[in-house]
Amino acid sequence: MNLTPEMRFSINQEISRRGSVFRRRISRLRQERAAPTQLVMLAHGDSWFDYPLNGNTVSLDGSTDIIRQLDPTSVNDENALSFRANELPCTIHNVSHWGYATTDEMSRQGQQDIVDALNNYWKPLGQKPDAILFSGGGNDIIGDQFAIYLDYAPPATGIGLNEERFEGALARVEASYKSLFAFRDKYIGNDVLIFGHCYDFAIPNGIGAPCGVGPWLQPSLEYCGYKDLNAGRMIVKSALEKFRQRLKGLEGNVNNFYVVETQGTLTDDSLWGNELHPTSTGFAQIAEKFRDALRIHFPSRI
Repeated sequence: MNLTPEMRFSINQEISRRGSVFRRRISRLRQERAAPTQLVMLAHGDSWFDYPLNGNTVSLDGSTDIIRQLDPTSVNDENALSFRANELPCTIHNVSHWGYATTDEMSRQGQQDIVDALNNYWKPLGQKPDAILFSGGGNDIIGDQFAIYLDYAPPATGIGLNEERFEGALARVEASYKSLFAFRDKYIGNDVLIFGHCYDFAIPNGIGAPCGVGPWLQPSLEYCGYKDLNAGRMIVKSALEKFRQRLKGLEGNVNNFYVVETQGTLTDDSLWGNELHPTSTGFAQIAEKFRDALRIHFPSRI
């Protein structure tokens, strides 16, 4: 993601505002003595953690992505006025931004954003995350670059996804995840669990987001000769299944990394707002998968 100075300034302002929200939340938790039990987490990711719309329309309640489904006050703590702090399911400091690839998230600037968040908002409170939530990999592959990983139709073998080239893309994503593990070990502690996810089976139907953003899949598929929606869905599903397999290879106690099993959740096309993003109802179902995974490792805390 190539950022202009203006875009970088805007992102920094937004991340700073969320940090202030987080600080106020932690202060409330301590006042109400909820801190020992409620999960306090750090989130870094892409639009599945930072999506400003409900599908393709303006959201009135703010429940537009996984993080806002898990913590309604993660972006704007005005929502907390109707809750006591210990009635909220968790507290999340969200430094995610839509459009990020893993190479943005774990770039020098991406790592510095997390260091700044830790130094400015966590260390002064004497706090470290119970867990890190991470969303990344989709933007490393989708968009015009998706054509790189496709055979021209009709493919000589397989369904059209060039596995050799696609393995190269997955290797780059895997390197970013390994960089995340090393970063966690250095700056936070290797005992802090990381939870990632594997998205769900996106629909390459040519529907983008408003303001001319997207579509991200259909143009490359059609350029390479795959004009049938079902053929496109098979290719996208195969790519996502291989992405999941690569993440599962990193899972376990060695890395303290766990994959939230999100694929196959959104079985109704109406739960998608566009090619890549669920509606708020769809994100709610994905967020429940995160709760299930967190409950396994933090029973009685979420």
